Amino acid sequence: MKKSISLLFSLFLVSLTFAQQKQYKIAAFGFYNLENFYDTINQPNVDDEDFTPDGNYHYTGKIFMDKVDHLAEVVSQIATEKTPDGLAFFGCAEIENRSVLETLVNHPKLKARNYQIVHYDGPDLRGVDCGFIYNPKYFKVIESRSIRVNLKEIVKDWRPTRDILYVKGIFGGTDTIHIFVNHWPSRRGGEEATAPLRRYAAGIGKHIIDSLMAINPNTKIVDMGDLNDNPTDPSMVKVLKCVEKKEDCKSGGMFNPWVDYYKKGIGTLGYNDTWSLFDQQAISYGWLSHNQSGFFYQGAHIFSKDYMIQKTGKYKGYPKRTWDFNIYNSGYSDHFPTYITILKEVK
Repeated sequence: MKKSISLLFSLFLVSLTFAQQKQYKIAAFGFYNLENFYDTINQPNVDDEDFTPDGNYHYTGKIFMDKVDHLAEVVSQIATEKTPDGLAFFGCAEIENRSVLETLVNHPKLKARNYQIVHYDGPDLRGVDCGFIYNPKYFKVIESRSIRVNLKEIVKDWRPTRDILYVKGIFGGTDTIHIFVNHWPSRRGGEEATAPLRRYAAGIGKHIIDSLMAINPNTKIVDMGDLNDNPTDPSMVKVLKCVEKKEDCKSGGMFNPWVDYYKKGIGTLGYNDTWSLFDQQAISYGWLSHNQSGFFYQGAHIFSKDYMIQKTGKYKGYPKRTWDFNIYNSGYSDHFPTYITILKEVK
């Protein structure tokens, strides 16, 4: 009898403990540079001749569809170890037009997610833009626009660069969030010489972020992209004013979860035996508190499966790129995608 009472009491304690544990929904959003994701058509007023059947890359429909297959394989798997729905939304870079994104989201590996697209044609001479892809199960677009980054404001004869893609929407039915998708000017011409261009691009977004924060310091913002700068560079620390520790992020501020990765030598693209971490998402203070009814930050992740890694040659150990100069490498991208997981308490 005593044993039976003791067993019942133990079961009661286990049940009580279980009942007191909080339960959460989990979701994920990310960024992926899709590396020269062109169609095969020579577009007017765009320097895309290399990416045509008669161009230097001999870019045929067969190669295009092979690249689509590879990108769909990666996108379909990102974050699925955390949530079966994968990415609720993601930003992307180096896409030529809306058509290539439509081909991607309609791939059999992705079609069931019913991904929708936000895209604007920008002024980049190579014809590449930023894009935004979202699952309407999670996200509803309220507003979007393309924000011009006019580098001639600081260098008179500098070539046009990619616009910043801005999207405002409702996430999870409750959270109003503001997303900036960036592809800042490259380091071609030297890191030091081109650094002012990236600081200028960062400042364009920061000006709008500050305006949003002035209205509500708890505004949920995601500033993401291929920034062509690392988490410790001045564009991130001095212009965006990102901090590397959550506890140091104050109301109205920005937190960059990628600093710790970078300081440990972990990156998203490699060159000359050095890893860089250009693919980032900086998030605002409003994402950090666990004591809220909406979603909050859980963790930052780099997605780098074995099949995405180059096994031979000079790029061994780096992301398996689509091209090795003008030779098709049957790869995925020269960047690894990154993503952030967020939680929401289920009452």
